[in-house]
Amino acid sequence: MQMKQPEIGGISPFFIVKDVAVAFTFYCDKLGFEVTFRSEPDDLFFGIVKRGGATIFLKDVGVEPVPNHTRDIKKGIVRWDAYVFVPDPDALAEEFASRDVDFSEPLRETDDGLRGFEIKDADGYILFFGRPRN
Repeated sequence: MQMKQPEIGGISPFFIVKDVAVAFTFYCDKLGFEVTFRSEPDDLFFGIVKRGGATIFLKDVGVEPVPNHTRDIKKGIVRWDAYVFVPDPDALAEEFASRDVDFSEPLRETDDGLRGFEIKDADGYILFFGRPRN
């Protein structure tokens, strides 16, 4: 008899950042996330932002962030730090453009069967927002 697998509800990237307050500003003001948790205001070293099903943990531990593309040493095969599934990347790209978000890669059909775009956050992490092509 085959046992039904328990559901996994999601996964959240955990980004080491230079400054949690700066990261909050980027994710909230530019990308429309909301802060759902913050450490003590006088010692803001950790926080969580959320929008829809996407949750990101942010922590300042006194070291430089190391986004994946900085480890890739010019091979170009490790671009993203997070893939964010978005049913309608065209609408989200339009919303972000209205907030003057800089796209590191514009909305497009990718070579690997996706439709979406890339954003580089305040610490250099690259997030792909998109979905598989129809």
